[in-house]
Amino acid sequence: MTEREIAELRRRFKREKTSISRIRGCFVNENKEIVSEVDQSLGLMSETECDQVLSLLKKSLSGGIGVNLLDINFSTTQVSGGEEHPLLMKLRDSQLNDQEAVTALYKKIIEGLNLEGSYMILLAADTYDVFSFTKDGKKSEDATELFRYIVCAVCPIQTTKAALSYQVKESCFRNLIPDAVISAPQVGFMFPAFDNRATNLYGALYYTKSKDNNHDEFARALFKAEHLPMPAKEQTDTFRGLLAESAGDGCSLHVVQSVHAQLCQVVEDHKEHKDEPLVVDKYALRDMLEFCGVSQEGVETFEKQFDQSFGLDAEVNPKNMMDTRRFEVRTPDVVIKVNPEKRDLVETRVINGVRYILIRADEGAEVNGIDIRMDD
Repeated sequence: MTEREIAELRRRFKREKTSISRIRGCFVNENKEIVSEVDQSLGLMSETECDQVLSLLKKSLSGGIGVNLLDINFSTTQVSGGEEHPLLMKLRDSQLNDQEAVTALYKKIIEGLNLEGSYMILLAADTYDVFSFTKDGKKSEDATELFRYIVCAVCPIQTTKAALSYQVKESCFRNLIPDAVISAPQVGFMFPAFDNRATNLYGALYYTKSKDNNHDEFARALFKAEHLPMPAKEQTDTFRGLLAESAGDGCSLHVVQSVHAQLCQVVEDHKEHKDEPLVVDKYALRDMLEFCGVSQEGVETFEKQFDQSFGLDAEVNPKNMMDTRRFEVRTPDVVIKVNPEKRDLVETRVINGVRYILIRADEGAEVNGIDIRMDD
């Protein structure tokens, strides 16, 4: 799925736009036991409660593609003879009215998810009339697609501490007792996928809040997905290692600056092509390294190591290779943060046998908020 398609669905999670009529779910305690179940109409909630529930579900479609949102693809064998895909189809086709299927989903989530503490499983079904648009941007009169889907969010429960409060209307102090609060989802999914603004029954969209942990055990339990991409942070660390190893002694500040600039340009160019996935493959990365001055031997080393680390024919999000919104130079005692667009202000130099990091400061400098004078 593309950023534009996900954004289109996210806009539906508002009272005035959604066709979600009810919320199903269950409360799971720290012993992985279902304490209670909920099946509540949105119409019986206050506007504030309704907005908050929809906001939790919306968060399971948030974050970056390839970072927090991962495409899941079902094989033909899974569709025809597996148990994961038929279960999701029952949930979707029944609009969550099949109690046996709902219970089976709860069981899969509870058995497969390694999450400490209590949590809430939230489920909702939505139907979206997908309209096409004319060249002048106007919506067509008739819907071109009826997209029926389910969305799931698994939200940890946080217990608030006892606290002293002041009740204005009563003009007195009251002690607030500890209570359970539903926090933002840790994992979730949407089924089926919304590819090319149409239903793709062979796909799903998987959500993970953490960049460090994909909760692949959860994905295996629900989708039998054996080959999730490595977590975003692990991809970053892996690429750093590959770049350092490939460049070897030639891994200079200039090389890193150049690679960072190339990745930033890919991200910037993609803003005009949001209907396409934001990915690069090893060949694009290889060309970047060659352009940035890495030796031919180093480039060949990178290609081999990339296949071993990310897999054959892997495509990765350039934002996972380096943080394109930040440029940082670090020594054991000093951290220098630079505007990525001004990364060329930093250079390294050896003066009288001593290594220095130099920062051009034509516009002056401050130390602890105090303007300082530059000595000649």
